[in-house]
Amino acid sequence: MTDLVVRRLLIDLEAPIARQWNGGDAFRTAWFNALSMSFPVGEQFFIDSVKLGVKALPEDRREAMAADIQGFIGQEATHRRIHALFNGQLEAQGHHNAWAERAARRMKRLEGLDPRHWVAATAATEHITAIFAEWMLAHPECLDGAEPRLRTLWTWHAAEEAEHRSIAFDLYVALGGNEVWRHRFMRIVTLHFLSDVFRQTLRNLWHDGELFKPRTWRSGWQLLFARGGLIRSIYTPWKRYFAPGFHPSQQDASAAERWLRENGDSYTVVGRSAAA
Repeated sequence: MTDLVVRRLLIDLEAPIARQWNGGDAFRTAWFNALSMSFPVGEQFFIDSVKLGVKALPEDRREAMAADIQGFIGQEATHRRIHALFNGQLEAQGHHNAWAERAARRMKRLEGLDPRHWVAATAATEHITAIFAEWMLAHPECLDGAEPRLRTLWTWHAAEEAEHRSIAFDLYVALGGNEVWRHRFMRIVTLHFLSDVFRQTLRNLWHDGELFKPRTWRSGWQLLFARGGLIRSIYTPWKRYFAPGFHPSQQDASAAERWLRENGDSYTVVGRSAAA
């Protein structure tokens, strides 16, 4: 069982944020803004998925996973709320969240399907966000010059993503989900995730008048494709999802654990799983 702690972040998201809050860098700001735009609808889907999945378990297995599920839902609900506040600031700047609209339409297609499909989609997305989180914590330069409260927001979220990375996967296994569908949903989710984050990033850059500036794309190349960049770095851990015997706990979560230990003054604990 996993020791999952529900934390309340001690930052003020009522005060307006700068248009280029991430060190004055247009691409980095637009990219992180795009990710945040997906979170409230995505986190709600994850919550609904594990609730649906755990109801389909036999009673004894349901009780065995209850604490982990409770902690997972608590963390995801907190992420949903805090990013809704952040996204409200983006809306005030005139940004349109097209990603959430597309995601909501896709999620409706899963209504009435086997709960394992819901959980498989969640497990795949959680793997993507967990490996991105570990990359971000290992590459703090991606937030160089960011507003301190927003740097805290992103690093806290990254640390908790790594912390609960195994829950949906374990639930899928407990439901008797097979490898074929687990792999299939990873491919589907990856395609949608990458296309959506790039489309929303382009929309954000267009809105801010930064889309056609050379410095914007120099920054984008550095962030994503240069040596040590995000896309190049996460391909190998992404591919491990398809390896025989894979489990998310095999990923290195030391950076996340270290951040949570060293930044206790950034949050208060409001709940713990029963396993704590």
